Amino acid sequence: MSEVYSVELENIVKRFGNVVAVDHVSLKIKENEFFSLLGPSGCGKTTTLRIIAGLEEPDEGLVKLYGKDVTDVPTHKRNIGMVFQHLALFPHMNVFENIAFGLKMRKLPREEIKREVKKILEIVKLEGLEDRRVNQLSGGQQQRVALARALVINPEVLLLDEPLGALDLKIRQHMMVELKNIQKKVKTTFIYVTHDQTEAMTMSDRIAIMKDGRVQQVDTPLGVYYKPSNMFVASFIGEAVNLIEGE
Repeated sequence: MSEVYSVELENIVKRFGNVVAVDHVSLKIKENEFFSLLGPSGCGKTTTLRIIAGLEEPDEGLVKLYGKDVTDVPTHKRNIGMVFQHLALFPHMNVFENIAFGLKMRKLPREEIKREVKKILEIVKLEGLEDRRVNQLSGGQQQRVALARALVINPEVLLLDEPLGALDLKIRQHMMVELKNIQKKVKTTFIYVTHDQTEAMTMSDRIAIMKDGRVQQVDTPLGVYYKPSNMFVASFIGEAVNLIEGE
């Protein structure tokens, strides 16, 4: 059986003035894969994610979703969900209304909205909090609301940009395991941007390590750890990594 790729990038180049932020990046991300873009600040990982989302246009190259060229397709016509570090939840709405927002925009019948929101609340373990205002929730709970809101529309791909960055260490460690478990349950491709080696090594099926706009290596966590492709990868992955299997 031939491999199904949910996202393919072919020779993507993005310049901002004289700076080449993304420098001939080519990636093939498999269906239902947890794929991380890992690298230090300014390496081009967030720009790459924004190009997949359609929030930035590449100067060169192609973006494909499930084999279809979407390079010129606007964000709202790409079937993708997004979760950013700044969650952009609606403070005047409760948990249910926040999660249901995308479904209401798509004009789904009220009963179907209720059913879909109930289903995703169970997956992200927020049952019983539907009527809670988001400003009454903990950081970890707000993160789950943002995840639920992005996943309830049933996207083909979920893009996550440093989503755990604002959480304290203990909650972050717990959310890493949770995120991986949620991804397994919903069976959706997750593309995850982080500068944190432990996050990438813990959750990913494969990792693309970036530096100066270029991909240095694409491999499994064990692959980049035991067989780094160059000195940068070896030093960046370093000694202090911990491989945790999702429950």
